Amino acid sequence: MKIWSLLPSATEILFALGLDQEITGVTHECDYPPKANSKPRVTFSQIDSTRSSGEIDRQVTERFRAGLEVYGIDQERLRADPPDLIVTQDLCPVCAVSPSDFARHMESAGCRAEVLTLNPNRLRDILDDIRRIGEVTSKQADAEARVAELSERIDRVRDAVGGGERPRVLCLEWLDPPMPGGHWVPEMLRLAGGDDCGLISPGAPSRKLPWDEMQRTDPGIIALTPCGFVAERAASEAEALWELDRWAMLPAVRKGQVYALDGNSYFSRPGPRIVDGIEILANTFHPGRFAKMHPFGSVLKLVSPPAGGSSVENWAPRFEPLIGVPL
Repeated sequence: MKIWSLLPSATEILFALGLDQEITGVTHECDYPPKANSKPRVTFSQIDSTRSSGEIDRQVTERFRAGLEVYGIDQERLRADPPDLIVTQDLCPVCAVSPSDFARHMESAGCRAEVLTLNPNRLRDILDDIRRIGEVTSKQADAEARVAELSERIDRVRDAVGGGERPRVLCLEWLDPPMPGGHWVPEMLRLAGGDDCGLISPGAPSRKLPWDEMQRTDPGIIALTPCGFVAERAASEAEALWELDRWAMLPAVRKGQVYALDGNSYFSRPGPRIVDGIEILANTFHPGRFAKMHPFGSVLKLVSPPAGGSSVENWAPRFEPLIGVPL
């Protein structure tokens, strides 16, 4: 069976189920596991992702308004070496190629592949998608074993943080404009022992909200997990947040409880590493309750403002690695 994966999370699932030999096409963003980098790239982006958060948002908005696609497809490869199975998504047109867009490419190329469309909104959907991929690829036993292992890890986190104090957490999955995390992210925050502030209901997509509404949550912790950004990129982009009204006066900012995390690996991809994200959050909210260590560089912590001297409004933000905190 020849398989094309049109979203990074599906690529991670396919590799986890031992299907790496069957994969003949992945997206330009598929970088995990490392072996995925050796697979043919069958998509490309029309967006310059090296630009700032605000500029990326502007590019995407302009293309949607003009009725243009965000992603392109390698039509030549689709004709020359068509897959038997295509795994795509119907969750977010910004995150990966949508089925409606790809259907036009399939028709043009005369491709008759089976299409498996994923649409995860909550954590249980992510686990179910592993099962669905296992079923369509005859890897049911491997899929069930993987789901069982991930479920056990989720339960372990829930037990470790249960009954303790729950800090109010504002989790931002985009920074300019600021957007709170949606879909499975509110569940991740709750499982990790945080209070998600109720800005986005579990399963509902992220959306642009008025800043004063987010500000009123008075968060004790702020988690920056912008879609597609690693922790270092999130920290560098965070400078735009200091331009928001009274941002520097929020309790989390004043106390240095702002964390830049690897949203690209552990939050925006609905695959197995979402559970890593839950563990990283739990470790960040409640350090000292776990035996393992989180991956180096996955969390950067805002350095607290100086006790005296310049006012917090004029304080230049700086992030440092959070190292050696047990998971």
